[in-house]
Amino acid sequence: MKLFFLGCVVVAGVYGAATVGRKILFVQALPAAIAMALVLATS
Repeated sequence: MKLFFLGCVVVAGVYGAATVGRKILFVQALPAAIAMALVLATS
């Protein structure tokens, strides 16, 4: 469940970075990707 929602946030961040601005990639997608990696590392 956690990975699904983190994946949704990453996809939304990548889409926002492609359509609006690159800053969204670092503000939204990067922290979600880091959180996803940490969830995978602790499972």
